[in-house]
Amino acid sequence: MDPNRQHWYTVTAASRPGVDLDDVWMNYLSMGGSCGDVEVAAYLHGLLLLDPLERDLIAHAVNELLDDTASTDSRAPYSTEAVALASGYAADSFAGEGLDLPQGPATPEEAEVQRLDSLRQTGLLDTSAEERFDRLTRRAKERFGVSSASIALIGAEDQFIKSLSGPIGQNVPREISFCNETIRFARTLVVPDALLDQRFTENPLVLEAPHIRFYAGYPLTGPGGWRIGTLCVIDDKPREFTRDDEEELRALAGLVQLELAS
Repeated sequence: MDPNRQHWYTVTAASRPGVDLDDVWMNYLSMGGSCGDVEVAAYLHGLLLLDPLERDLIAHAVNELLDDTASTDSRAPYSTEAVALASGYAADSFAGEGLDLPQGPATPEEAEVQRLDSLRQTGLLDTSAEERFDRLTRRAKERFGVSSASIALIGAEDQFIKSLSGPIGQNVPREISFCNETIRFARTLVVPDALLDQRFTENPLVLEAPHIRFYAGYPLTGPGGWRIGTLCVIDDKPREFTRDDEEELRALAGLVQLELAS
């Protein structure tokens, strides 16, 4: 199932009477979910798109709560038919059954049009710095001990830095932006050493100033769940990034998401 459609259906199911979002979080956590409470809340408010495993765990947490209330409402869907079958919920019981919902984009070009429209709806492109974002990049820089942290928005041709803490971070052509690679997938992109990563070994941002060696970024989404930018941390020295570090970066990205929606 298309991630954006699954997201929409799950949010719809979670809005049913008897489903408390705190209970969803606790149920999800008991299943081994790795996202923080801020991220789960952002997802259930339609603000953040998560990885397939986390989406499926949240869907299952919602469905179990609906079962507890003996609700006859349709259930949250899963990412694949195989996961749905393993969950014990029939595909025809999914939320959104019978609704006239829009189909996913037919081509990459149409998808990009919708992504850029989502970015425009935020009203943030080419705007000045704001403390509500700057406090979060300062927090990320301090937490991870890197030289820089930034919030980047990916336009049609260029990367726009909305917030920057540190010297590394600039508006650059989209084609050489690390963050442009990050928004291709709903997961954390970690580059421990850019000189050893074939995607970036010839990148001018690596070979020339600012000489990026380490990068970790998490995608940010705009209206409709389209990935419009990133929260990222950068250094001019190679370094490791643990699973705990990834979880903390995702949690900070969840805080940025809340600001994007305000």
